[in-house]
Amino acid sequence: MSNYNIDTICVQGGYEPKNGEPRVVPIVQSTTFKYESSKQMGDLFDLKESGYFYTRLANPTNDAIARKICELEGGVAAILTSSGQAANFFAIFNIANAGDHVIASSAIYGGTYNLIANTMKSMGIESTFVDPDISAEELATKFKPNTKLVFGETIANPSLKVLDIEKFAKVAHEHGVPLIVDNTFPTPVFCRPFEWGVDIVVHSTTKYMDGSANAVGGAVVDSGNFDWEKYGDKFKSLTTPDETYHGVVYTKTFGKAAYITKMTTNLMRDLGAIPSPQNSFYLGIGLESLHLRMPKHYENALAIAKHLKNHPKVSWVSFPGLEGDSQYELAKKYLPNGSCGVISFGIAGGREAAVKFMDALKLVAIVTHVADARTCVLHPASTTHRQMNDDELIAAGVSPDLIRMSVGIEDVGDLIADIDQALEK
Repeated sequence: MSNYNIDTICVQGGYEPKNGEPRVVPIVQSTTFKYESSKQMGDLFDLKESGYFYTRLANPTNDAIARKICELEGGVAAILTSSGQAANFFAIFNIANAGDHVIASSAIYGGTYNLIANTMKSMGIESTFVDPDISAEELATKFKPNTKLVFGETIANPSLKVLDIEKFAKVAHEHGVPLIVDNTFPTPVFCRPFEWGVDIVVHSTTKYMDGSANAVGGAVVDSGNFDWEKYGDKFKSLTTPDETYHGVVYTKTFGKAAYITKMTTNLMRDLGAIPSPQNSFYLGIGLESLHLRMPKHYENALAIAKHLKNHPKVSWVSFPGLEGDSQYELAKKYLPNGSCGVISFGIAGGREAAVKFMDALKLVAIVTHVADARTCVLHPASTTHRQMNDDELIAAGVSPDLIRMSVGIEDVGDLIADIDQALEK
């Protein structure tokens, strides 16, 4: 459905039922699939045929929703994972192993920072974190012979820094490595990173894509644009025989689908972070209204950001869509139709005032989540980013007084009234 508008893909992408088949994507709640002969099963295991034989590797429900996300992003292949963190890990680990090096923006979600800086370090993968405002010239000095990729977030969680995608893509490509970007906050409704030079996109589908906070999940989408064979010495796992699959060479056999095929046959096979078909079904329902919800999230968030900016008890407000914001110009370039529904702000009085404000909210809930239909708040420094020290927090754009508000799709007047009463407490 690549020729259709994104609104149509949200509703009908990924699944085209044939005559007499279910109109809605069916939930194939089965771990295994039957075949008539041992040869057929053997050919599936040898990658000589495509098909389903065990849900840990692939499942029809999961694949239908992965195809929809792939179409939304304009990619060539995609896979669903059991969480956004699993998607980040798989996207990196698919091409970076012990002895390798990765470069990442410092302004990323705290869990992703910890994954790259600590967990992957324990696996032998070194990392260098850079300020997203770094110059192209300075960024170029961070590359090493063993650098395998560059990682960033379109809109950083929770600092809301907008990544200068073209700058990072240009420097990454000059050094023969792909740019991987987490596009969770804007979603493909507001930004399609492949159009700006990104090679691989990841999502926490738990957020806006699902929209109802009822199913954890993730996705990895490949643009098909990075030439793995051109840099074959760097990416031997894709360009040389895989002896665990009888010597298959992924780039030769699967072409532009090489990266996702390897992820399926290696990482899903060995690590098994596959979503349940039921969760994928919930995600599919959420995607059907994504194009309607995202403008409402943004509209509400912009109205609240403007209100907070003029409130005497609010010391600062960060929102890319707010005129005069430090990220406004980058947002105009990469996110001309809207950014997301997440606002960061601080209250006069610092951390104590922030906690008092959040505790006084009635309609807005304190939850460890972001980017679903219901408005919620969180204090990242003491929750999602608590594993980071003060220097790491500052590098990630997280100040001690920062409140992250994820604005939902409720009536904006009701939300502003709740915010005002809580600020007056």
